[in-house]
Amino acid sequence: MLYWQLFIAFFIPNIVGYGGGPAIIPLIENEVVGRYGWMTAQTFAETLALGNALPSPIATKMAGYIGYDVGGIPGALVALFATVAPSLLLMLLALGTLYRYRDSIKVKSMSQWVRPVVMVLMAFLTWRFLDEGLAGAGLLHTAIIGGVAALLLGATRIHPAVAVCFGLGYGALLLG
Repeated sequence: MLYWQLFIAFFIPNIVGYGGGPAIIPLIENEVVGRYGWMTAQTFAETLALGNALPSPIATKMAGYIGYDVGGIPGALVALFATVAPSLLLMLLALGTLYRYRDSIKVKSMSQWVRPVVMVLMAFLTWRFLDEGLAGAGLLHTAIIGGVAALLLGATRIHPAVAVCFGLGYGALLLG
Protein backbone atom coordinates (compact mmCIF):
# COMPACT_ATOMS: atom_id res chain seq x y z
CA MET A 1 0.00 0.00 0.00
CA LEU A 2 2.90 2.35 0.76
CA TYR A 3 4.30 2.00 -2.76
CA TRP A 4 0.91 2.69 -4.28
CA GLN A 5 0.64 5.84 -2.15
CA LEU A 6 4.12 6.90 -3.27
CA PHE A 7 3.13 6.34 -6.88
CA ILE A 8 -0.06 8.39 -6.52
CA ALA A 9 1.73 11.14 -4.55
CA PHE A 10 4.12 11.78 -7.44
CA PHE A 11 2.04 10.70 -10.44
CA ILE A 12 -0.92 13.05 -9.82
CA PRO A 13 1.18 16.24 -9.45
CA ASN A 14 3.13 15.36 -12.58
CA ILE A 15 -0.06 14.72 -14.55
CA VAL A 16 -1.85 17.92 -13.53
CA GLY A 17 1.18 20.17 -13.03
CA TYR A 18 2.07 22.28 -16.03
CA GLY A 19 5.32 24.18 -16.26
CA GLY A 20 7.94 21.72 -15.11
CA GLY A 21 9.50 21.05 -11.72
CA PRO A 22 9.06 24.43 -10.04
CA ALA A 23 5.36 24.45 -10.92
CA ILE A 24 4.66 21.03 -9.41
CA ILE A 25 6.65 21.46 -6.17
CA PRO A 26 3.62 22.89 -4.30
CA LEU A 27 1.52 19.98 -5.54
CA ILE A 28 4.11 17.48 -4.33
CA GLU A 29 4.33 19.29 -1.00
CA ASN A 30 0.57 19.04 -0.62
CA GLU A 31 0.76 15.28 -1.12
CA VAL A 32 3.90 14.58 0.91
CA VAL A 33 3.25 16.96 3.82
CA GLY A 34 -0.50 17.55 3.81
CA ARG A 35 -2.07 14.33 2.59
CA TYR A 36 0.33 11.58 3.70
CA GLY A 37 2.33 13.33 6.44
CA TRP A 38 5.61 11.73 5.43
CA MET A 39 7.49 14.98 6.16
CA THR A 40 6.98 18.20 8.01
CA ALA A 41 6.83 21.45 6.08
CA GLN A 42 10.26 22.34 7.47
CA THR A 43 11.82 19.04 6.34
CA PHE A 44 10.24 19.42 2.92
CA ALA A 45 11.65 22.95 2.64
CA GLU A 46 15.12 21.69 3.58
CA THR A 47 14.83 18.86 1.05
CA LEU A 48 13.80 21.37 -1.61
CA ALA A 49 16.75 23.62 -0.74
CA LEU A 50 19.16 20.69 -1.00
CA GLY A 51 17.57 19.61 -4.28
CA ASN A 52 17.94 23.09 -5.74
CA ALA A 53 21.65 23.05 -4.92
CA LEU A 54 22.25 19.92 -7.03
CA PRO A 55 22.21 19.59 -10.82
CA SER A 56 19.39 17.87 -12.75
CA PRO A 57 15.62 18.33 -12.75
CA ILE A 58 14.18 19.18 -9.34
CA ALA A 59 11.13 16.92 -9.60
CA THR A 60 13.19 13.76 -10.07
CA LYS A 61 15.57 14.68 -7.26
CA MET A 62 12.68 15.30 -4.90
CA ALA A 63 10.96 12.08 -5.93
CA GLY A 64 14.10 10.01 -5.50
CA TYR A 65 14.92 11.43 -2.09
CA ILE A 66 11.40 11.37 -0.67
CA GLY A 67 10.74 7.92 -2.12
CA TYR A 68 13.95 6.62 -0.55
CA ASP A 69 13.18 8.31 2.76
CA VAL A 70 9.69 6.78 2.88
CA GLY A 71 10.20 3.37 1.26
CA GLY A 72 13.89 2.68 0.76
CA ILE A 73 15.28 1.82 -2.66
CA PRO A 74 11.99 0.36 -3.95
CA GLY A 75 10.24 3.55 -2.79
CA ALA A 76 12.77 5.70 -4.64
CA LEU A 77 12.26 3.68 -7.82
CA VAL A 78 8.46 3.89 -7.56
CA ALA A 79 8.53 7.66 -6.93
CA LEU A 80 10.97 8.23 -9.80
CA PHE A 81 8.86 6.15 -12.18
CA ALA A 82 5.71 8.01 -11.11
CA THR A 83 7.49 11.30 -11.84
CA VAL A 84 8.57 10.39 -15.37
CA ALA A 85 5.55 8.19 -16.27
CA PRO A 86 3.26 11.05 -17.40
CA SER A 87 5.85 12.38 -19.84
CA LEU A 88 6.68 8.85 -20.97
CA LEU A 89 3.04 8.03 -21.61
CA LEU A 90 2.46 11.27 -23.49
CA MET A 91 5.55 10.73 -25.63
CA LEU A 92 4.49 7.16 -26.45
CA LEU A 93 1.04 8.41 -27.41
CA ALA A 94 2.51 11.17 -29.57
CA LEU A 95 4.96 8.75 -31.15
CA GLY A 96 2.16 6.31 -31.93
CA THR A 97 0.11 9.06 -33.53
CA LEU A 98 3.06 10.36 -35.56
CA TYR A 99 3.91 6.83 -36.68
CA ARG A 100 0.33 6.14 -37.74
CA TYR A 101 0.27 9.29 -39.89
CA ARG A 102 3.94 9.25 -40.94
CA ASP A 103 3.05 9.39 -44.64
CA SER A 104 0.80 12.42 -44.21
CA ILE A 105 1.92 15.66 -45.85
CA LYS A 106 1.09 17.58 -42.66
CA VAL A 107 3.27 15.33 -40.49
CA LYS A 108 6.15 15.54 -42.97
CA SER A 109 5.93 19.33 -43.13
CA MET A 110 5.74 19.52 -39.33
CA SER A 111 8.94 17.48 -39.15
CA GLN A 112 10.63 19.87 -41.56
CA TRP A 113 9.73 22.82 -39.32
CA VAL A 114 11.00 21.08 -36.18
CA ARG A 115 14.52 20.48 -37.49
CA PRO A 116 15.54 24.16 -37.74
CA VAL A 117 14.09 24.87 -34.31
CA VAL A 118 16.10 22.02 -32.79
CA MET A 119 19.19 23.28 -34.60
CA VAL A 120 18.75 26.79 -33.16
CA LEU A 121 18.18 25.38 -29.67
CA MET A 122 21.32 23.23 -29.93
CA ALA A 123 23.34 26.20 -31.19
CA PHE A 124 22.12 28.28 -28.26
CA LEU A 125 23.00 25.47 -25.83
CA THR A 126 26.46 25.16 -27.37
CA TRP A 127 27.02 28.92 -27.11
CA ARG A 128 25.93 28.90 -23.48
CA PHE A 129 28.23 25.97 -22.63
CA LEU A 130 31.12 27.72 -24.37
CA ASP A 131 30.42 30.95 -22.50
CA GLU A 132 30.27 29.11 -19.15
CA GLY A 133 33.43 27.18 -19.99
CA LEU A 134 35.33 30.35 -20.81
CA ALA A 135 34.10 32.02 -17.62
CA GLY A 136 34.86 29.04 -15.39
CA ALA A 137 37.89 27.25 -16.81
CA GLY A 138 39.36 29.96 -18.99
CA LEU A 139 40.31 30.07 -22.65
CA LEU A 140 43.26 27.65 -22.48
CA HIS A 141 41.43 24.79 -20.75
CA THR A 142 38.28 25.29 -22.79
CA ALA A 143 40.34 25.20 -26.01
CA ILE A 144 42.17 22.05 -24.89
CA ILE A 145 38.95 20.24 -23.98
CA GLY A 146 37.20 21.38 -27.17
CA GLY A 147 40.18 20.63 -29.40
CA VAL A 148 40.79 17.15 -28.01
CA ALA A 149 37.07 16.38 -28.24
CA ALA A 150 36.97 17.58 -31.86
CA LEU A 151 40.03 15.46 -32.73
CA LEU A 152 38.62 12.38 -31.01
CA LEU A 153 35.24 12.71 -32.67
CA GLY A 154 36.59 13.68 -36.09
CA ALA A 155 39.59 11.41 -36.44
CA THR A 156 38.33 8.28 -34.68
CA ARG A 157 35.10 6.39 -34.39
CA ILE A 158 34.99 6.96 -30.65
CA HIS A 159 31.56 7.26 -29.06
CA PRO A 160 30.70 10.85 -28.01
CA ALA A 161 30.11 9.69 -24.43
CA VAL A 162 33.76 8.63 -24.22
CA ALA A 163 34.87 12.09 -25.39
CA VAL A 164 32.64 13.64 -22.72
CA CYS A 165 34.19 11.34 -20.10
CA PHE A 166 37.67 12.44 -21.19
CA GLY A 167 36.62 16.07 -20.80
CA LEU A 168 35.17 15.36 -17.37
CA GLY A 169 38.35 13.54 -16.35
CA TYR A 170 40.49 16.43 -17.54
CA GLY A 171 38.36 18.86 -15.61
CA ALA A 172 38.43 16.73 -12.46
CA LEU A 173 42.20 16.19 -12.52
CA LEU A 174 43.47 19.57 -13.63
CA LEU A 175 40.76 22.02 -12.72
CA GLY A 176 39.42 20.53 -9.47
